[in-house]
Amino acid sequence: MTKSQILQQLSKRHQTFVTLITSLSQEEFLFIKSDKWTAGQQLDHIYRSVKPLKMALGLPKFVPRLLFGKANRPSKDYDNLVKKYVTKLESNYKVSKQFLPRSIAFEEQKLLKNKLLQTIKTLCNYLNKYTESELDHYILPHPLLGKLTLREMLYFTMYHVEHHQKSTLRNLGR
Repeated sequence: MTKSQILQQLSKRHQTFVTLITSLSQEEFLFIKSDKWTAGQQLDHIYRSVKPLKMALGLPKFVPRLLFGKANRPSKDYDNLVKKYVTKLESNYKVSKQFLPRSIAFEEQKLLKNKLLQTIKTLCNYLNKYTESELDHYILPHPLLGKLTLREMLYFTMYHVEHHQKSTLRNLGR
């Protein structure tokens, strides 16, 4: 996928997710199915997941390179990155504490939606300062997948929001 396609998909997929979440009734938004997260917690988790990536992209480019090094292999394509993530999820992975959602009241829905969409907008603006080749050069750590190229991290971010959208729908019996 090109940088342009990634930018489009990041915005589109997150907008689709928040449209779903904000269309839910209060009862649906707060619904808990066994040990699954509520729709509000899904929203909070996505926001918590995107925020560090936005911060990393906002740093001067030399900082991630100093902290994490540079890629020593080509980037995986979208499908292979998703396959790797799904395989790792099946190993009973527990979410890192910093990404665990808190309880979200129905009244917080719009504020959290706006924070997520603003974070995605800023992330996309930061992404514009990277070239196609730089997406495959810089690496960032992922708590489950290890070191990923920036392109792979963006692929993950695109898939991750869709994954949680599907989880939300599944939990609501849709």
